[in-house]
Amino acid sequence: MTFAEHSPSAAAPSGAEIAAALAWWRDAGVDCDFADTTRSWLAESQPDVAQPLVPAPPPPRPVAPAAPPRMRLGGDPASWPAQLEDFPAWWLGEPSLDGGMTQGRLAPRGSARADLMVLVEHPEADDRDHLLSGPQGRMLGAICRAMGFPEAETYLASALPRHMPLPDWAALAEDGLGAVTAHHVALVRPRRLLVFGNNVSSLLGHDPAKSTGFLHAIDQGGPSIPALVAPGLSALEQRPRGKARLWHALLDWMGTDLT
Repeated sequence: MTFAEHSPSAAAPSGAEIAAALAWWRDAGVDCDFADTTRSWLAESQPDVAQPLVPAPPPPRPVAPAAPPRMRLGGDPASWPAQLEDFPAWWLGEPSLDGGMTQGRLAPRGSARADLMVLVEHPEADDRDHLLSGPQGRMLGAICRAMGFPEAETYLASALPRHMPLPDWAALAEDGLGAVTAHHVALVRPRRLLVFGNNVSSLLGHDPAKSTGFLHAIDQGGPSIPALVAPGLSALEQRPRGKARLWHALLDWMGTDLT
């Protein structure tokens, strides 16, 4: 007895009919389910092996925008003044020399081929009309006169165009201040160069670990210029003994044969 003859439209078999059908098959000896494929009922079931968790890739790190290139002090060297008479206007107006700031700048004083060029760090804090017009300038004037160099024969210049209380000399050197300073010296072409401050002398190749010393070669397109490195003017103001040591160094330096 099967239900194959039931059509979809026929009524569903009742529970009694289903029970009678199962009893009929049981009486016929069919009481198990058969399948063509074998199955090992004694085999232990294998536990499901958990797949290792693969960590999700980290989110991409944000890429910082590239820092803009640092501005080169003085701009393109090809545009630098070729004559000393053109240097003061460029020194006072070139924006790249001081991050675009031009207020408070002071021009150097003197003429080309001076017997002595004096190079200091920056103008004095109280300078208004001209470079080194305050106490440091008066002390420097006395030193120069004692050496036999009147103001008319001395070229006064600063490595920075305006007074800066705490300049970052390492960054300034990296940005090309040494090249600008060397170019300035080359335009002046003095017979001697007196540098006040190790920060300035290092721009010209002097070892800043030395308090005083000679610079034997300054690349200025000609013969090397004898140069003496002295302590900064502010340090000399505060240390009278430093003035005495400088004076002895100046005497030795002035005895140097320039021929």
